[in-house]
Amino acid sequence: MIIISKKDQIIEELDKFPEKLLDEIFDYVKYLKGKLIYENMETAITSESSLIKDWSRPEEDEAWQNL
Repeated sequence: MIIISKKDQIIEELDKFPEKLLDEIFDYVKYLKGKLIYENMETAITSESSLIKDWSRPEEDEAWQNL
């Protein structure tokens, strides 16, 4: 049994599309990439607000002062 990765499966399917639809598919791929970046930024911002309490402690300042 040969196992094909999801990426290879997608590429195989893309090869079946007519050229005129590839721009639309590409736009959707860029949309998904942007959505992923936005979600990662949202997670980072949420984490920052919860970690700021720890970062603002004098012990943290002392631990990082030599860097």
